[in-house]
Amino acid sequence: MSAHDFQLWMSLYAATAVCCAIAFLLSATRVGVLIVRERIWVHTHGWKAWLLVGPQIWWRWQKTYLLTTPVTLGIVGAFALSLPWGG
Repeated sequence: MSAHDFQLWMSLYAATAVCCAIAFLLSATRVGVLIVRERIWVHTHGWKAWLLVGPQIWWRWQKTYLLTTPVTLGIVGAFALSLPWGG
């Protein structure tokens, strides 16, 4: 692998990391807002209910984060197509 190819791949990985970081922040913010709006702590009575709050929040975040996958793939794919791969 030439240095040029290595730089192209590293820029592609960096673009993917930036898109994933943005998706992480946006999905975590959205889930946080939903939790505050729904006030889930009001409906949580007993230690078993509190034990299940963590997985419920995790599942909400996972669903929201996975919804960003097509957008991330589209952005990174468009960036990959704009790079000079034939060099």
